[in-house]
Amino acid sequence: YGDLEESAKTLKETIDKLDSEAQAKFTKTFDNIKENFTKTFASFFDGGEGHLRLIGEDDPLDADIEIIARPPGKKTQTLRMLSAGEKALTAIALLFAIYLVKPSPFCILDEVDAPLDDSNINKFTKVLREFSNRTQFIVVTHNKLTMQKADYMYGITQQEEGVSKIVSVKLQDEGIEEAVA
Repeated sequence: YGDLEESAKTLKETIDKLDSEAQAKFTKTFDNIKENFTKTFASFFDGGEGHLRLIGEDDPLDADIEIIARPPGKKTQTLRMLSAGEKALTAIALLFAIYLVKPSPFCILDEVDAPLDDSNINKFTKVLREFSNRTQFIVVTHNKLTMQKADYMYGITQQEEGVSKIVSVKLQDEGIEEAVA
């Protein structure tokens, strides 16, 4: 019985230690993301305010995360009150805020620009260009405006049925240089 009590005590201490470490790491990471989100939101919206906060529980691991978004010229709103394009741009700003906590040399974005209108595409590609100084982005898209801002484009073509070819195009200011692989 004494061994069981000692084991239970040791297990509880281990769980408490792990919870404490998890809370500290989560809080530190959340604070970094929160700070980054304020900046990325302003970059994507050419101003405005975006904030994150924990609500609810005393334990940050059990709390909800609230996203507050106020695009320029609008009152502070919950996400439900934003247009579809504003919601998508807010989500992209949050994605970039998370990415900035631990950036990598390359990033793949798959159709993240799909719900954006032309105005928001221009904002998205402008910020993407700024971030591309540190990171190489591979953007999977069908949007013509996003493609126009690319340095390189790769596509798949089927000149004969059942025979696919990869086509690459290097876009330059002086012209287009094409290569077929």
